[in-house]
Amino acid sequence: MNQADLSKLVSALRIAVKPKPRPLSCPEGPAGRLRKLRATVTALVKYERIELYYPRAEEAQGYAERLISDAIRNGDCHKHTMEMADYWLNEKQLVHKLFKVLVPRYQNYNSSFSRLVLGPNSYPGYFAGTAILELKGNPFPALQPETHNYHYWLHNVLLDEAKKEFRSAREERNAGTTESVTAES
Repeated sequence: MNQADLSKLVSALRIAVKPKPRPLSCPEGPAGRLRKLRATVTALVKYERIELYYPRAEEAQGYAERLISDAIRNGDCHKHTMEMADYWLNEKQLVHKLFKVLVPRYQNYNSSFSRLVLGPNSYPGYFAGTAILELKGNPFPALQPETHNYHYWLHNVLLDEAKKEFRSAREERNAGTTESVTAES
């Protein structure tokens, strides 16, 4: 078996999926927990940005990444991938969105397909840890502004040069006064 065939067998997830599930409390037991996670993954594919509590967002991120990764790797003709998409997506029209919209969008991605951003801290009071889970490349405005390097803007370069000139002139002036003080003593 050559290397290309081997890559089809191993999932290429781009985030760390913890092997032990998180302790999400649910009065309905494990079935209710899975139902909540399915609803979360469905909402993520449908809306592409959701706000929820951090533990559930972190676990749902792993399942969504795995679903998208399998969809990219195997396509819509693979039986197991279609069964997984049918299981995780409660609304069946989202299966088409997964294969027709999300797979072409993430086909050439080298990083993870989703982003998890901590939500604002509500103070004072109990902080339950909200988070915003979003798919990358969504049509919404960015949550965090892009950082720009303003160092090379013209007015910053001119101000830096003026500071250097001022400091060198002050050092020369101070050096001249210290020489005259030492000469007088």
